[in-house]
Amino acid sequence: MLDDDRCPDCHRINEVLSRVGDRWSVLVVISLAQYGTLRFNELKRNLGISQRMLSLTLKELERDGLVNRTYYPTIPPKVEYDLTELGQSFREPVSVLGNWAMDNLLKIDEARVAYDEKVVD
Repeated sequence: MLDDDRCPDCHRINEVLSRVGDRWSVLVVISLAQYGTLRFNELKRNLGISQRMLSLTLKELERDGLVNRTYYPTIPPKVEYDLTELGQSFREPVSVLGNWAMDNLLKIDEARVAYDEKVVD
């Protein structure tokens, strides 16, 4: 582990990566990047995420300046989410990560099977 003298910003970098690197944040950003503005229930349905987890994730992404939340005082109330300019800048690295995952799913599955077979033996 690097100390503060060798890496004064490591703690801050860790905070940012913890937020933007968790699976739900990545999937929310990918979904908003792909579909544009979405309502809460559209995101929930697209991602298969619990209401509580989506709510927490969206609040953190909004707090970090990656997501806009727009509230419309209609009956019933309407809330929409979209990416901010900062969120848009996060599209490219998230897309690269998502594409890498898609391209390597089979290799990862094979590696897991091979590992599990060794561990069982």
